[in-house]
Amino acid sequence: MSIRFDVDPAQIKKANIPHELFLTNMIGNHILLAVVMGGLAGSFPWVMALIPLISFSIIGFTLWRARRSVGRDDWYVMCHWQVCARRSRIFLMMLALLLVVMLLGWVGYTYGGMMKEAVWALVIGVGILPIMATVLVLVIIESDALYHANQAKLPSWVTARYPNPEAKVISEP
Repeated sequence: MSIRFDVDPAQIKKANIPHELFLTNMIGNHILLAVVMGGLAGSFPWVMALIPLISFSIIGFTLWRARRSVGRDDWYVMCHWQVCARRSRIFLMMLALLLVVMLLGWVGYTYGGMMKEAVWALVIGVGILPIMATVLVLVIIESDALYHANQAKLPSWVTARYPNPEAKVISEP
């Protein structure tokens, strides 16, 4: 459920920024750049490390900026930073899961005698596949959030967590 507010176009433009940044990370980095770097990975395998490096940088900036926006930005803009921060934390947990699975694969290969193919199957099936599904779901959800930002709407959970009695509500669900 979302609630529509009376906000000026400048606030709407600023509220779009976190969603555009998040979508740039998901689409530009985790989809497009991953395909490009995958082609180079045969010759330069360490080039794939750019993808998580860029992603952690963008997620870190988003979380820092969301924390900073609480006292500095207009209420509507701050709420949209909080929406992106929440989704960034979800994606960060998925990346952490991938790192744990990779570590377990390395330990299994190095100390447990696992075959290389079994480690690859573990890392791809339990680590990379959930990341890919999460990227696709987050792209859809965040595209909808960008649309809602342009329509001056906020999810009801945000307005409950960050109430603003001065906000002018145009329509409620």
